[in-house]
Amino acid sequence: MSDIILPAEVRDELKKISRVAGYLWQREWAERNAGNISMNLTSYFNSEDVLENVRHKTFTLFNFPKGAAGLVLFITGTGCYLRSLIDHIDEAACIIYINDEATGYTLIWGGKSPNFGPTSELISHSSIHVFNAENNPKHLAIVHTHPPELIVMSHHPLFAHEEELNRQIWMMCPEVRVFVPKGIHCTPYALSSTAALAKATIEAFKIRNVSLWEKHGATATGEDVEKAWDYLDVANKGAKLLQMCWAAGFEPAGLSNEQLTELEQFT
Repeated sequence: MSDIILPAEVRDELKKISRVAGYLWQREWAERNAGNISMNLTSYFNSEDVLENVRHKTFTLFNFPKGAAGLVLFITGTGCYLRSLIDHIDEAACIIYINDEATGYTLIWGGKSPNFGPTSELISHSSIHVFNAENNPKHLAIVHTHPPELIVMSHHPLFAHEEELNRQIWMMCPEVRVFVPKGIHCTPYALSSTAALAKATIEAFKIRNVSLWEKHGATATGEDVEKAWDYLDVANKGAKLLQMCWAAGFEPAGLSNEQLTELEQFT
């Protein structure tokens, strides 16, 4: 059976994803097959059309969190390069339907490259989507990538002092305080593709805008993929400015605590 017909709204979201993938590649945040993107598209599809499409397609077993039952997710492929999303999104990514028992999925669109499979971070992405559906339902997109300056911060002694790390990054420019108002979570190291990493990231999103995975990368969610990217882009800008000051041999004056408090009216 052929791919499901994509609603116009979904095609618009795919264009945004391709655009953000280009940003990530140009910024050197997505070396080789680094990073992954997903989006909860459930609300865009007619459930009867989805069920008709999966009827004669291959079902793949996977142990999803129970709350993922019935979700329709866009997700990038394992081993695929994010730069391929720019021109070949149907080869480097797919849309899957998770069955009502959350015991597996059916690919309903894309995945056209040989031996394609969803990202190895599927458990993290699906778990975060379940958390957002229950606690932050407007956030439909997840971006995980490798912003260099944020990764450097995860190797710095400040990583063990989350409040101070955020204060120093916030103080570098007003935009960081305004547009990443909850700040960065210093998420302890956990092996990629594991439930432990998914759990740690969900804990991060209970209180912060960005989850900085220790010695690995950073993850954010947003209403769409561009808004998720914005959290990461602005947070990394603060980290970059801070490190530029250190590299130049001085401690930055930065915004004062009073100035940071004053900016809270815009958050």
